[in-house]
Amino acid sequence: MTVPIFRASVPKSHPLLIHSLSSALPLTDEASKKKRLLSCCASSELNPVRPELSFCVGTHLIPHPNKVEKGGEDAFFVSSYNGGIIAVADGVSGWAEQDVDPSLFPKEFMANVSCLVGDEEVNNNPQILIGKAHAATSSTGSATVIVATLERNGILKIANVGDCGLKVIREGKINFSTSPQEHYFDCPYQLSSEAVSQTYLDAMVSSIELMEGDIIVTGSDGLFDNVFDHEIVSTLAGYRDVAEAAKALANLASNHSLDSNFDSPYSMEARSRGFEAPLWKKILGMKLTGGKPDDITVIVGQVVSL
Repeated sequence: MTVPIFRASVPKSHPLLIHSLSSALPLTDEASKKKRLLSCCASSELNPVRPELSFCVGTHLIPHPNKVEKGGEDAFFVSSYNGGIIAVADGVSGWAEQDVDPSLFPKEFMANVSCLVGDEEVNNNPQILIGKAHAATSSTGSATVIVATLERNGILKIANVGDCGLKVIREGKINFSTSPQEHYFDCPYQLSSEAVSQTYLDAMVSSIELMEGDIIVTGSDGLFDNVFDHEIVSTLAGYRDVAEAAKALANLASNHSLDSNFDSPYSMEARSRGFEAPLWKKILGMKLTGGKPDDITVIVGQVVSL
């Protein structure tokens, strides 16, 4: 059964996108009038006042090859509220073994995030937003989650639980990266419908001051398990449009995930944790390699001035 695109009901002043397979979303009125390109951000030296900042965003989602019919188990959300909000939730597939649809929890979680962005108690705090969205989610299941909120003064606040990630690229180099949280290899922290799970208090919280022209890459582990940092940087350098850049990164991750000979970030980490290749590979003198088939969500945001 195909799962339809889910759109939550929120005030018109908070444009959003939830769980779309591919989209470019300008997050400002100005950007909606003129297409923003990755190379178009040059601040004026004649203006001594720091400009207010926002995002121009492109998104792309590729489901796991075995989950194409239902659209995968990732969900994401972007909004123009304040300077902008980016969020990703990656459903934990193990729930399928208990006849639970793993996509329901992350979808409802993201819908709740969309409804709570303007909440007074949240006050643009991504950790509180995660906590309130978690409390409002009634579906059975669990997910890893990352939420990033941009204030118009350029401060990006980030809260993540698990192994969704965010990277900031500035002048062709990785300037900032979140770190994954895990109990052990391939078992990340997660928010769950069960009492015994992590909560918003376990979120890793960070903040960074952004500059006009910075590029933000946010995604589920399907991206970062299959694509190296240098590949992210080189891929972004080849595209001027954020939607095309997000699509290119997602396609690269998808291709790597299905390549049993590719020495991916995932296989390298597995070897470092003591995992070994199958016996037939060891006999042939081969090492453990290969990508990790998974749902792949990519959000590329460029910081633009209002």
